[in-house]
Amino acid sequence: MYAIVEIAGQQFKVSKDQKVFVHRLSEDEGSKVTFDKVLLLDNNGTVTIGAPAIEGAS
Repeated sequence: MYAIVEIAGQQFKVSKDQKVFVHRLSEDEGSKVTFDKVLLLDNNGTVTIGAPAIEGAS
């Protein structure tokens, strides 16, 4: 399972519990954050594409 999310104006391919380095994020290093602008979600071959984002996904 992976998702494409928009973070600080950039798009990232992420998986659960993955560490991602993001510029211009005001959270402390190592803290857990959630992102609500999910553009694409692949759940073991079942792909959901947002228009532009998937409502209710984070």
